[in-house]
Amino acid sequence: MKYFTLKKVILFYIAVTLNFTMNAQKLSFSKEGEFKIVQFTDMHYAKGNPKSDTTLQLIPKVLDAEKPNLVVFTGDIVTGTINGWDDITKFVIEREIPFSVTLGNHDHEHGVTREEIAEKITSYPYNVNTINNIGGRVLNDAIPVYSSDKHLKVGALIYCFDSGAYSTIDGVNGYGWLTTEQIEWYKKQSMHYRVQNNFKPLPALAYFHIPLPEYKTAFDDEKNVRFGERNEDECPADLNSGMFLAMREMGDVMATFVGHEHVNDYIVDYYDIALAYGHFSGWTTTYTPKPVINGVRVVVLKENKREFETWLHQLNGAIKQKVTYPTDFK
Repeated sequence: MKYFTLKKVILFYIAVTLNFTMNAQKLSFSKEGEFKIVQFTDMHYAKGNPKSDTTLQLIPKVLDAEKPNLVVFTGDIVTGTINGWDDITKFVIEREIPFSVTLGNHDHEHGVTREEIAEKITSYPYNVNTINNIGGRVLNDAIPVYSSDKHLKVGALIYCFDSGAYSTIDGVNGYGWLTTEQIEWYKKQSMHYRVQNNFKPLPALAYFHIPLPEYKTAFDDEKNVRFGERNEDECPADLNSGMFLAMREMGDVMATFVGHEHVNDYIVDYYDIALAYGHFSGWTTTYTPKPVINGVRVVVLKENKREFETWLHQLNGAIKQKVTYPTDFK
């Protein structure tokens, strides 16, 4: 009799724990109808290197000031030992903030594979990534953000893609790209949620590391509205795999957010999709074409609207380039 009673108690606590874990990972708009994302990028964190100290100062300061619903690390985050991920992620885990990681071209260059990094990342509590290895890219996600009304309905999507590292085609130099398999996967995800939403595309954002070729095209065209600075040339893949066209066709993605270039922080409208950089979040463990104060990009989605606010939040507390999309781009 005691055995069965104890067994029921254990099963009850297991169920409660599982339910808590699932709820902790279930993202939703606040009762005010907002969902806030903080993007860290290009931190180039090297564990034990004092040149990374400022990077570690940035994370808790921004998290405590902004109190985001989701953190996204968009590549080139840890460029030393894989255990450096413990130092970076502890700040979000301690604050019980869900987080996602998109890998860059440098994360795996220090004696560890992208697959091993993905296993490490997904082992952490509050991580929302999925290891699915689509087109040779290990982390790809369509993360639903539920409505503020008791989480009954998906109100928005956050796509996270692994944009690879370098060209994998003989005779083609340069950086990696979003593959045809990833594009097909994205279109299937988009259509799945569109059907659930009475055949209307959901408002969506996309995060990855290497910019699309359209970034340069968009910024070069002076008729396109832009905010922020371009302080170095864009370094997309030499070939265009067609992701921007797919996003335009599907009609859900409002904006893409990347890193890769450390001193670009602009956002430009291109055929009704905002192409944006994050804010360099590292310090002096990597190149800096000119002195910069590190920081993050903040995005606030608005429930039931194809609209978001965004700004840059720097280590010194400065808030820069606060704009609303699409209102300020008309």
